[in-house]
Amino acid sequence: MVLSAKKRARDDLYPASDDMGEHEIQRLIAELLRPLLARFLAEHARPGEVAHVGADQFIYWQEGKPGSRLAPDVYVLPGIDPDIAIRSWKIWETGVVPSLAFEIVGDDVTKDYEDGPAQYDELGVEELVVFDPHATATSRTRVRFQVFRRLKRRGLVRVDATQGDRVRSKVLGAWIRAVGHGDAVRLRLGLGPEGQTLYPTEAEAERAAKESERAAKESERAAKESERAAREAERAGRLAAEAEVARLRALLRKPR
Repeated sequence: MVLSAKKRARDDLYPASDDMGEHEIQRLIAELLRPLLARFLAEHARPGEVAHVGADQFIYWQEGKPGSRLAPDVYVLPGIDPDIAIRSWKIWETGVVPSLAFEIVGDDVTKDYEDGPAQYDELGVEELVVFDPHATATSRTRVRFQVFRRLKRRGLVRVDATQGDRVRSKVLGAWIRAVGHGDAVRLRLGLGPEGQTLYPTEAEAERAAKESERAAKESERAAKESERAAREAERAGRLAAEAEVARLRALLRKPR
């Protein structure tokens, strides 16, 4: 379909992305986290609640100012159809602001550590999680996890900063955990009081379901085998009793 000149001009003014390459670790972390969040939110939603989980699309918050934009590595739009395809998101069209955003730190530390939180404050996001996969327990200039949360009359404020492996998200009611090391580090969701239980990926959930099904079938087979063995034992006991009765009768019939 040929786009109208007006539509093309608008897309030029508000592009969907800046075509800047991202660090591969950023991409791999986001690729795992986005579907995890989508499944988690769908499974834990109240009746009628929906949420769209997107990744790396521009979000604009001031009409006529295309420079006022951010491209979160992963974000959540509450109340938006999870299945729509979003090229870019313009706040003034719906009034919907991301409730949660993730920034995975790449090479530009200043952008994610200093510029990003201020821009997310202006955007109006409720909670921001900044994860630096390159931070270590002994890092002096890098922080593994930072959590910013919107507080009344104070805007977006950093409420947590840690080199540990997990932080709690108030929006999700769950923990964000870093698992793995080096380039293999990934973000997962943790459940339970301390986030000790990993929320499964779709592949893990499928494997667990198959294992549960296999265990159920094995249990059923064992139950049937036990039932068969019980019947065999009952039959053997009955035959033995009948044989004993026959033996005793034969003894009684013998002349003395």
